[in-house]
Amino acid sequence: MKIKTSILAGACLSCMVLGGNAAQAAECGTTDPITVAEMTWLSAGTLAYVTKAILTEGYGCNVQIVPGDTVPTASSMLAKGEPDIAPELWVSTVKSTWDQMLAKGTVYKAGDIFASGGQEGWWIPDYVAEAHPEIRSVSDLKDNWKVFEDESNAGKGRFYACPPGWGCEIITNNLVKALGLEGTYEIYPTGSGANLKATIARQVSRKKPFIGWYWGPTEVIGKYKLKVLEMPAYDAAKFTCLTDAKCEKPELTGWAIGEVAVAATTSLKEKAPAVAEFLSKMQVPNAEISDVLAWGDDNKASPEEVATYFFKNYEAIWTKWVPADVVEKVKASL
Repeated sequence: MKIKTSILAGACLSCMVLGGNAAQAAECGTTDPITVAEMTWLSAGTLAYVTKAILTEGYGCNVQIVPGDTVPTASSMLAKGEPDIAPELWVSTVKSTWDQMLAKGTVYKAGDIFASGGQEGWWIPDYVAEAHPEIRSVSDLKDNWKVFEDESNAGKGRFYACPPGWGCEIITNNLVKALGLEGTYEIYPTGSGANLKATIARQVSRKKPFIGWYWGPTEVIGKYKLKVLEMPAYDAAKFTCLTDAKCEKPELTGWAIGEVAVAATTSLKEKAPAVAEFLSKMQVPNAEISDVLAWGDDNKASPEEVATYFFKNYEAIWTKWVPADVVEKVKASL
């Protein structure tokens, strides 16, 4: 009799466990691992952990953070359908790849992550702009290279390059060619997003010249008072060529207002419609996310810590993305 009771109890326990897993799977939509790309800059890293927390704690999904960057992540999503989600994919900087992704049908745009879009360009500090009013546009750089001359390489201005693997790397290299800057500027490697940011901080703290690429919304633009140089109006055909490393005749054109997508695989949308619904509502106002990032920078916080700060201090934003029961689960997990 005891043996039969034990078997029955074990069977009931198995039913409970299986039932719990089934309920969890039904809530998320899938028991498959969901991969989320963590890019190498703070806003994208923060948004990756925001996504993970909502999916894990709110929907019971099995989520894995995977390393990424604009070009490699876009290429991987095109070729392999991985990762499942890129919460901050700057599709305007990988336009040709993005068009291929949409045509193939394995990836779709769930929404725009920044309410006012993204801004890219070439920037100089405010004190350089004030001291040299003759430098207003990128076309003024060729004749004013001496302003950006570095002591270690006299005879050339120093242009701080985009980090390798970022979409801006190809575009900037093509723009340098279009403007004929190869002879008057040294394209100085920065190595990583962290190094580029540190370079800006160092140059500004010493009141030294800086010219290079950057983007917003970020804490860097406001914190270091960078001014964007004027560029011509955006031309779609010219810009598409600029995004191609094999562009034969790059021509000058400005960036469009950055299309920064919450990109996701169509397979995820099909098997996890509740997740897709959340992703379609995921959007942050530019000013507020810049404030969040500035807090993270000032406190030397990790992307995961910045995500927690966002959850605790900006409920008015993220609670609009998900149902009330998901909100309560996420809050409880904090």
